[in-house]
Amino acid sequence: MAQYKYGEYLQKSDHEAYDTEHTPGTVVTNSGIYRCKNCGDEIAANKGNPLPPQNHHQHANNTPIRWKLLVFAQQKK
Repeated sequence: MAQYKYGEYLQKSDHEAYDTEHTPGTVVTNSGIYRCKNCGDEIAANKGNPLPPQNHHQHANNTPIRWKLLVFAQQKK
């Protein structure tokens, strides 16, 4: 589970980007922390880079790896 110390630097959002499920190797459009909805593993990913490939980790029960955006890293323009 993602953790934080300074809550004043986080903002709640209901943006649809948090609802999208991504398969392994998908190039992400948002930098941030992604969580596998089936096992809870978390990774950091940068905008424009792919999520880890299928062989990054395997689930014991053979459920698919599905990444969801957990925390979006807001970049200044």
